Amino acid sequence: MANNDTKNNLVDISSNSQIRKVYNKKGRVKRILCIVFSIIFLIGGSGMIYVYSLLNSLNYKEIKDDPASTSPTTSDNSGDISGFTVEDGELLQDSKVLNVMLFGEDNHDADEHGRSDTMIMLSIDNRHKKLKLTSFQRDTYVYIPGHDYDKINSSYTLGGAKLSIQTIEANFGIKVDRYAVVDFDSFKKIIDTLGGVDIELSQDEIDYINYQMYKNGQVESPKTITDAPGVVHLDGQEALWYARNRGLSKGEDGNEIGIDGDDWDRTSRQRKLLETIFDSMRNADLGQIVSIVSSIGPLVTTNLKKDEITTLVTRALTYLQYDVEQYYIPEEGLWYYDDDTPSGSVIRISDMEAQRKKFAEFVYEELFTNAVGGQSATAAE
Repeated sequence: MANNDTKNNLVDISSNSQIRKVYNKKGRVKRILCIVFSIIFLIGGSGMIYVYSLLNSLNYKEIKDDPASTSPTTSDNSGDISGFTVEDGELLQDSKVLNVMLFGEDNHDADEHGRSDTMIMLSIDNRHKKLKLTSFQRDTYVYIPGHDYDKINSSYTLGGAKLSIQTIEANFGIKVDRYAVVDFDSFKKIIDTLGGVDIELSQDEIDYINYQMYKNGQVESPKTITDAPGVVHLDGQEALWYARNRGLSKGEDGNEIGIDGDDWDRTSRQRKLLETIFDSMRNADLGQIVSIVSSIGPLVTTNLKKDEITTLVTRALTYLQYDVEQYYIPEEGLWYYDDDTPSGSVIRISDMEAQRKKFAEFVYEELFTNAVGGQSATAAE
């Protein structure tokens, strides 16, 4: 597929008549803002004035000139669905679904924006009482606004959260409302603040964590984890290696173990880790939640505002009870490897329109299905 032809095919989601806008005019600013902290490696909250007083420690960073900077509200009871409409020409959104991009940043080289090999969109769906996690494969070949085609994770290196969000919106047509970023050091501290995580591991996963920690001089023993395969308690450093595991070729870096795996496995582990920690917090009490919020606030960079986070923490225990669903882009059957690009070997989406539709169906369910199916533009609660 030629570069220009692909670019012309993408244009922007707003020009694709097959993908339509899902949004409530009356409730456009009434979106739910929820457990971004608990899911971004992971945090939860329950609100009180004391929590609000802690918010000065947050690393607030607005994305200027971005439509997502319009403040959503945080009440899942807001919005009159009788005003629901379907229109052409804009990004997909719904007043009862909040989309938050979660970035895990590796900034070892002190680049301006670092690198982000973790790109997960958290969709807080109050319409269906679900939390939805969508991973983006880092080698997915997409158009980066102002920079031509490249791997999707290059958008973060080139322009941080702002350009990454613009790239996701332009290619996939889903409105991103907010973002949150943690770097590797902060991730480890967050996991340790939570008391670690109990997660099911295979022998290969145990071997990988042990190898990487020993090789990188983080432990003195090559067998730090001595547990048998099964549920294992991980601290922050161990959990980070679990989340970064995409296999290890025998002989790579002089190792002798060799562990099967790829980036698909890594993103699956990242979603599993988020869901596991989320599940572990379902029985948290108010005091525990407030203590967590006070500890992890300085570790997160976000464009969530104080009033939004205050509402977030007051309702977090409700959202912690939502079911969690997972998805990844590109979907199986809609991609292929392409070794002949300026970016080297990439994952190229073979049918962008089909991928956009699949993504929209996952996030918005029957609202999108009804809209493209030509059914009524008015929906019932």
